Amino acid sequence: MTFDIYETITNKIIAQIESGKLPWLKPWESKGAGKAATKSFLPFNGSTGRNYNGLNLLLLGCTNYESNAWYSFKQCAELGGNVRKGEKSTMVIFWQFSKVKDKVTGEETEIPFMKHYSVFNFEQCDNLPEPKHIAGTPVNYNSIDELVKELGVKLGHGGDRAFYSPALDAIQMPLHTAFASETLYNATLCHELTHATGHATRCNRDFKGRFGNEAYAFEELVAELGSAFLSAQLDIEPVLQHNSAYIQSWLKVLKNDKKVIVTASSQATKACRWVLDRIPQEAALAA
Repeated sequence: MTFDIYETITNKIIAQIESGKLPWLKPWESKGAGKAATKSFLPFNGSTGRNYNGLNLLLLGCTNYESNAWYSFKQCAELGGNVRKGEKSTMVIFWQFSKVKDKVTGEETEIPFMKHYSVFNFEQCDNLPEPKHIAGTPVNYNSIDELVKELGVKLGHGGDRAFYSPALDAIQMPLHTAFASETLYNATLCHELTHATGHATRCNRDFKGRFGNEAYAFEELVAELGSAFLSAQLDIEPVLQHNSAYIQSWLKVLKNDKKVIVTASSQATKACRWVLDRIPQEAALAA
């Protein structure tokens, strides 16, 4: 049987969601010896110290390990460690680009294609040194409200709905006091901010049919993932913001198109990068 990476990834995400867990909501903060105590919610490679992001957050979020450090089999051996017998690996992906020449014009274009490799968690290995982690400089912002305004997105408060209006290019939020916690407020605003990155002057996502069934579900999935990615970068605890109806709509979209989770993750990663690239910081997103 031919290995289909898109189908494998999608089935893994679907199974996780159907089990009642959203893989993008896993809090990666770990404490204690061997667990690389950091203030980061991001998993990272224990050998290179670089954070994983995008689709890899979802794939690694399908696991139940407390440590946020991961290694390839080779990296583990090079550090003097060993993967315990019988341990199962977790798949992560990376992108490579192949140059293709047009037969008519002779112009070369780069075609991206996805490849995968296997990693093991620190807890699956023995004899490893303390994981290496490049924590980076914390993102410099005082409040999410100020951050949104500095990005040039209009922000209003009042009413009982949180939404982004493409026509007005504006986010409307209920008052802070309407939320059960400041964490929930911040996560909700990150969700709406991700919607706002789709504007033509930013990441230019197609909002046509945004309020149609599957088109709407896709944009909501992008915003949900974008909120989780941003929350991880801004040290905001990820929280579930949607009810079962939203989750069922995501499942329907995932089951109808095996490539949609890859596309949605890519769009969410671009949205997150757009925001982070405009915040004073020394630490950039890892690959």
